[in-house]
Amino acid sequence: MQMNITFRHLDPIDSLKNYAQEKVARVNKYLDSATEAHVVLSLERHLHHADITIHSGTYVLRGREKSEDMYASIDLAMDKIERQLKRYKEKLKSHHARERAHHRREMVERTARYTVLEAPEPEQADPQAKVVKTNEILARPMAVEQAIMQMDLLNNDFYVFTNSTTMEMNVVYKRKDGTVGLIEASAASKKSLVNAD
Repeated sequence: MQMNITFRHLDPIDSLKNYAQEKVARVNKYLDSATEAHVVLSLERHLHHADITIHSGTYVLRGREKSEDMYASIDLAMDKIERQLKRYKEKLKSHHARERAHHRREMVERTARYTVLEAPEPEQADPQAKVVKTNEILARPMAVEQAIMQMDLLNNDFYVFTNSTTMEMNVVYKRKDGTVGLIEASAASKKSLVNAD
């Protein structure tokens, strides 16, 4: 597995680098196709942040944690990833086996852009929301069940993907009650646009 370790606002320390490499290499007992890992270790306001991303086939796993000690942050981030790997171990292995056994038909990968807005305070005179950050992501084709698993593996609250059944862009998201929601977006047909005028 190819591994990149980046230090931000922190001097590169060999012992930290070696510790992170050893911890991340443990995923090999769960995955047979982890291809690359990106580890970002940073110091922000006296807190040590560890952000670990591992690519395995079409799946991406992520663990992010912060604490007062970088070694502890690495441990906590990897614990998150290992918990998810244990939970989805069989599904990940069977998915990789299917990919090797069959050539997948050409599927469209779409790019989705999402923007994070800063909402104005109610008492502000200017009610305009302000763009804080814009990201562009690749919406990979997959089944809804796979998208839910990918959302969990990333430890995210939502995941944008191309539904492999409908070939439309969809979003799965975690609801406040603990269930998962699905937003199915479909492009308006030219006919419906003409009728709307």
